[in-house]
Amino acid sequence: MAFLNDNYLKLKTGYLFPEIGRRVKAFCDANPEAAQRLIRCGIGDVTEPLPPAAIAAMHKAVDEMAGRDTFKGYGPEQGYEWLRAAIAKNDFRDRGCEIADDEIFVSDGAKCDTGNILDIFGHKNKIAVSDPVYPVYVDTNVMAGHTGEANDAGTYARLVYLPCKPSNGFIPEPPKRHVDVIYLCSPNNPTGAAANRPQLEAWVKYALEHKAVILFDAAYEAYITDANLPHSIYEIPGARECAIEFRSCSKNGGFTGVRCAYTVVPKSLNAQTKDGAFQPLHPLWLRRMTTKFNGVSYIVQRAAEALYSPEGKAQVQALIGHYLGNATVLRDGAKKAGLKVSGGVNAPYIWVKAPKGVTSWQAFDKILGEANVVITPGSGFGSKGEGYFRISAFNSRANAEEVARRLPELKW
Repeated sequence: MAFLNDNYLKLKTGYLFPEIGRRVKAFCDANPEAAQRLIRCGIGDVTEPLPPAAIAAMHKAVDEMAGRDTFKGYGPEQGYEWLRAAIAKNDFRDRGCEIADDEIFVSDGAKCDTGNILDIFGHKNKIAVSDPVYPVYVDTNVMAGHTGEANDAGTYARLVYLPCKPSNGFIPEPPKRHVDVIYLCSPNNPTGAAANRPQLEAWVKYALEHKAVILFDAAYEAYITDANLPHSIYEIPGARECAIEFRSCSKNGGFTGVRCAYTVVPKSLNAQTKDGAFQPLHPLWLRRMTTKFNGVSYIVQRAAEALYSPEGKAQVQALIGHYLGNATVLRDGAKKAGLKVSGGVNAPYIWVKAPKGVTSWQAFDKILGEANVVITPGSGFGSKGEGYFRISAFNSRANAEEVARRLPELKW
């Protein structure tokens, strides 16, 4: 008799975005004419071509694979040294953050890493997540057995939820109670809010006092336009002793279909064993990577390295400028429709308050059915997301402008 992992049975519904896909398909099948004018502003998938520098690097790497002398087989599971060096220098040391090359671990996605990181944490931890929150943080903890059952609102026992609401600028505040592991995302997905320095200082202070670990998802840091906002948790003194950071090439370099990201695990970061001793997490993550992962392909890593070239940096900035331009257009369209809007300034997501009395899924159905636009219902990100919806700026400018035209035509 084979036994399954009962924790999967705690999951209330399918993962949010496949559920959206199912509903959109049903609508398109029933309304083929409307399907022809459908615009997708739901899932945060990029739409523009890869930067030319990355394309050129991939072509060169493919040619290398054609020769015996330049062919590459298995690479280092934690990433090639030249890519780790480029990341550590450009993303951290040039910004004043002391991160060593070998504290960088290259992977195939920040989404994967934020789930896989649980492999090196025990079951006794009290886990805190923002609400609303990127669903992966919650669902992977459910799968790992770190939660109890969910109630009717989808809130899981044994998780500590940190409310993100207008009164705190949609940035969670440290709780009054003790927690051990904290998920923070800045700029935030889904709300588009970016934490300022005092807010991150408060979190680092809390983590150091409680000997907690912050799991800091900075996948959208390249979209921060405010020069006063931190791009990394390691810009805050003491963060090397309490934080792991996740970054991605998906949204800055357009690598959603190419797959490359990285995680930073400082050697000075420790966690407690069951007998009370403190041990570093760096060697545990190294062991996890070398045991369960064969590394990102050489071709993809050369493409990622090219993003740090002068040409690559300029092309990345052009991509970010395009999507942030879309965000401005969409913000303006939502405001013109009389809706309350936040986000979309330091992030590619616009967080919109639905009209009074309209639920998130009702807003989804109305916008899909009448405007033929796909958005993401806020309740899919947690109970505090109810009554909101997210609009993604990842699209062509023409589509963004058309969505901005259609939104004010809705009759709520």
